[in-house]
Order: sequence, then structure tokens, then C-alpha cells
Amino acid sequence: MITKAPKKASRTDWQPEDVIHALRKKNLTLAGIARAHGLRDSSSLSAALVRSYPANEKRIADALGVHPKDIWPSRYFENGQRRPQGFRALQSTPVVVAA
Repeated sequence: MITKAPKKASRTDWQPEDVIHALRKKNLTLAGIARAHGLRDSSSLSAALVRSYPANEKRIADALGVHPKDIWPSRYFENGQRRPQGFRALQSTPVVVAA
């Protein structure tokens, strides 16, 4: 069986362990943040550590007191606006036709 290697995060993005450590320094956990936002478990929050999930990125960043672009700069423009992801990124990429 062939398995696909996981996508590597940008070098500028915080590593998932760094986010967890920053939360622990504030006596917070992903489970606690999930409960505070009415989520049943922290699995969707932990998914945001490795995949784009804007709502949960914001929840984690708010708990840390920073903007999500400070944690995941590869997912945001400098002005704080989200970068297009997946199929939307392909749609918004201009096509250059060689003459």
C-alpha cells in the first residue's frame, strides 16, 4: 500500500508542539477551549494545528492573545486577510498566456 507523506508546514508557521506549549504556559488546553466554545471534543481544534480551519485557528489564536497570522503566516497575507486555499487558490491564480 502506498501512503502519501503529510504536507510539511511552512518554516515560518509555529509547529503544533509550539502552539500546545504556548497554551500550557497560559494554563489552557485544546479541550478546555473546545468546551468554552461549545464543541464536544478538541479534535477539530487539533486539526487546525496542521490543516487550514479558519474558525478554529481564530479560537486558538484568541486564547493565546495573538492574531492567527502570527501563528500561521503561510495561511494569511500580511494585512491579516486569509490566503485562498485549495481549489479557491487555483481559481484566483491568474493565467498567463505566452504570445
